[in-house]
Amino acid sequence: MFDEDKGLYTIGTVSELISEHPETLRVWEKNGLIHPIRNGTQRKYSNNDIKRLNFIRSLLHEKGMNIAGVKQLINMYPCWFNKTCKGGAGKNSTDVNNSKPCWKTEETFCILVTDKADLCSTCSICKDYSSCKTANGK
Repeated sequence: MFDEDKGLYTIGTVSELISEHPETLRVWEKNGLIHPIRNGTQRKYSNNDIKRLNFIRSLLHEKGMNIAGVKQLINMYPCWFNKTCKGGAGKNSTDVNNSKPCWKTEETFCILVTDKADLCSTCSICKDYSSCKTANGK
């Protein structure tokens, strides 16, 4: 199975792929929007990083948001830096948030979490993660 989080691409390659200047990618990183893998001083971007960057790019260019707005919005995505995120589901699926596009899979929407145990099994951001992890025997 291919590791979508393995750092494969240099900043130059990624900037060409998403049509953004390398300095723009550095600014986005400095603002905490993206965390590429570091190999010494060299940044290595994964396939999931490219998906995140495309999502950021669409929020900035298509939705007209600024960096502060994007930062606030991605903080509402508990799966933003989570390696176990499986992606979203189609608009007509049950249990999706039609107002929250999935960053990982284009033209899909985030799946609603109906059971807190499900949230804790996939999200390491919440302050209760370690107690949920222990309570769920993981």
